[in-house]
Amino acid sequence: MAKKSNVPSEKSPPRVGWPKAGVGRDDNILTTIDSFKIKKRKIPFLPAEKNLRRRARALRKMGNLPEIIFWQQVHKDKFHKIDFDRQRVIGNYIVDFYVKSLGLVIEIDGSSHNEKINYDEHRENYLKNLGLQVWKTTSTEVLMDVEGVMERLKCFIIDNYS
Repeated sequence: MAKKSNVPSEKSPPRVGWPKAGVGRDDNILTTIDSFKIKKRKIPFLPAEKNLRRRARALRKMGNLPEIIFWQQVHKDKFHKIDFDRQRVIGNYIVDFYVKSLGLVIEIDGSSHNEKINYDEHRENYLKNLGLQVWKTTSTEVLMDVEGVMERLKCFIIDNYS
């Protein structure tokens, strides 16, 4: 085996003028949206009921149309390079979408939520008590005006994380 040399190879970048690791960059910035720097939020450990993991996986596979349409807008960093999780277990609940780096829960409410007002209030209070932000839209809005939904989400993120 050949011994490594301390002389930089021809393919190595020059050492002069390159920032040192951690210098000159802000590790607290997640992304930039319309020239606004979006800051990460550190959320401590979130409880997760292990028995709900199978159900969350099944919900991800099954999906409903508004969630699938929304997911097509945000998966693989399509929405301003922000990483979204789908059907994430938090405590005794499964949330539609979750952005870990922002501590942001996104809910797409359909007609089934009309009869569950108290349940939804309790759930939202629980999530907020964990230090999470909750942003809601309706399935009708996603189906009829997905571009408007994405614009409102963008504005919410700028207002709350820049």
